[in-house]
Amino acid sequence: MTDLITAQPTYPADRVATPVRDGRLVIRPSFVEGAFDSHAVDCPFVFSVGGRQGMTYVGWDGTGYQTALAWNDGGTWTPGEVVFSRDAGDPLRRYNAALTSIVRDNDLGSPGELRRIDGWYYGTFHAYPGAGYETGPASVGFARSRDLRTWERIGGVLSPTDADAGEWERGGLYKSWLMEHDGLFYVFYNAKDVDDYGSVVVPPPWIEQTGLAVSRDLVTWERYSGNPVLGAGAPGAFDERFASDPCVLRDGDTWVMFYFGLAADGHAREGFATSTDLRHWTKSDAVLLDVGPAGSIDSLHTHKPAVITWEGRLEHYYTAVSLREPVAIGAYEQHELRGIARATGD
Repeated sequence: MTDLITAQPTYPADRVATPVRDGRLVIRPSFVEGAFDSHAVDCPFVFSVGGRQGMTYVGWDGTGYQTALAWNDGGTWTPGEVVFSRDAGDPLRRYNAALTSIVRDNDLGSPGELRRIDGWYYGTFHAYPGAGYETGPASVGFARSRDLRTWERIGGVLSPTDADAGEWERGGLYKSWLMEHDGLFYVFYNAKDVDDYGSVVVPPPWIEQTGLAVSRDLVTWERYSGNPVLGAGAPGAFDERFASDPCVLRDGDTWVMFYFGLAADGHAREGFATSTDLRHWTKSDAVLLDVGPAGSIDSLHTHKPAVITWEGRLEHYYTAVSLREPVAIGAYEQHELRGIARATGD
């Protein structure tokens, strides 16, 4: 059956604008040797359970990623509790366990209540095969939990070596977004075309784009034949190099994909695209969150969106990155300050 692209009116950027920035990190790395978040924190996913706002986020400790859970306690986030850790007995999670989304209410205007399916919360994660910072081509896996604190692996794995993987994703799969709609699971994920992390070129020499796979059981996944659904932009665009880290929510009859772009200047910025069918996407020209001025918490990168409506106001959490004076963590010197920040609507 031939896919048909459905025409849609221009979606106004002011519906998803969050111009007011807190100007501070709501969660920051500990810089404590041996802690899960000693070097950096990253990849927020914000949700609610029973009227309480929660967040999962990733910490990096020099070996790999692990995932923590925190709760909003009167405007202050509780210390992160590691809930999805490395597992030496699991080939996929031996060095990394970066849980990046959990099936939630899809509506943009909702507080992102997590959904139980047959009594379980279902999430998606990615993991790199080697120790170190994002070492080797990563794969995407799936997990489930009854209480958000104890997780078990389930389902299949999306790998860059799969027979139906495209050349655009042969370098490894990154952050993913898992959702359910009309009886079908969708996972949106970004991936890179080559594995060349050791390069020091700015911007990096690879291209990142976003694809889609669908499943009815979380075990057997079918990649969309039209992947990538969100490609890198034209020369000079804010997403010329990367179109990455999807966060997909519904606003009425329109699906909105928040994502970040990396430009040729080496800086990451937030943008969005829209769709009526989850497969064909139209990019907006608007940059939702640009990098901040020199000296700000997000002067290097403003990226990795997590969007929620809380108490009637749109909140846009993101990973903010700035350069800092080197801090010694064991034998390692950390030159970035990478933490989680928030911007809100008027």
